[in-house]
Amino acid sequence: MKAKVHVMLKQGVLDPQGEAVRHALAALGFQGVGGVRQGKVIELDLAETDAKRAETQVRAMCEKLLANTVIESYAIELA
Repeated sequence: MKAKVHVMLKQGVLDPQGEAVRHALAALGFQGVGGVRQGKVIELDLAETDAKRAETQVRAMCEKLLANTVIESYAIELA
């Protein structure tokens, strides 16, 4: 089973990388971009075949390592 984890900074947390991207887009002539939030996607190949157990496993991975849950949120996709 494959899993994708989307990790983003929580709303209200300063995103300096996103702000740098916004400034760079404006410098390249792309107007009208009011804000940019940058995150990461982590793809996992899991041996688990049961979706419920896989989600529980990936959630534990996120809570322990993949996301800093103090300042980041995450979403899990299973395929």
